[in-house]
Amino acid sequence: MNSISVRALLVRGMLAGLIAGALALAVAYFLGESQVDAAIALEEAHSHAGHGGGEEEELVSRTMQATGGLATALLVFGVAAGGIAALVVSYALGRIGNFGPRATAALIAGAALLTVYIVPFLKYPANPPAVGNPDTIGQRTTLFFLMVALSVLLAVAAVIVGKRLAPGLGNWNATIAAAAGFVVVIGLAHAFLPSFDEVGKDFPASLLWKFRLSTLAVQVTFWSGFGLIFGYLTERLLTPAAGAGRQEAEERAVVGAS
Repeated sequence: MNSISVRALLVRGMLAGLIAGALALAVAYFLGESQVDAAIALEEAHSHAGHGGGEEEELVSRTMQATGGLATALLVFGVAAGGIAALVVSYALGRIGNFGPRATAALIAGAALLTVYIVPFLKYPANPPAVGNPDTIGQRTTLFFLMVALSVLLAVAAVIVGKRLAPGLGNWNATIAAAAGFVVVIGLAHAFLPSFDEVGKDFPASLLWKFRLSTLAVQVTFWSGFGLIFGYLTERLLTPAAGAGRQEAEERAVVGAS
């Protein structure tokens, strides 16, 4: 693939990431922010009960956090993640199997959701306000990103191993063997890395569950939307003849029907 095509894919990936980020923003605002508000209210109630009142001045208002701050975070993330994923797709096209642009984009988006979010989430799930010890936040953040890096590297290694095993075992058996190896090593990492159980006994389990589900829904929405949008844009770019053929067939069908 030449540099012009890679540049064009990068631009389309960033655009797809921006659109997918907007979709994720809607999910985060309508599903997640109510859970955050409930957790903050619970935290403030406990703080007032323990310290006899006394409010601290907010540096950034809650309204700004839930609107401008949330939008900035998700849209910037969308553009950055979309650009990186576009470069991965441009490299993966034709190298991971006989997949077209749409299928390749969908596979990369699914792999990103699994390795960048779901695998680390299973070990270190997101916590709402009022959950977690402030003294361990640095350690928890470091371990979360360590799990992300480990998950991505092991996924790349699994793809390489699968391709090397394929001539001897066949594609299906090689894929199963590589996936099994990924699961085993990730399972060992989950077992041996430190865990944190910092949820208070009086914190509602239903609120914690809903908050974590909402964060998962945000990521699923983003990567699903990115895969679909970028796959469409990539196919239009790399196979314009196929797109023109479909458009011509649709036009003939409309004319014939009329």
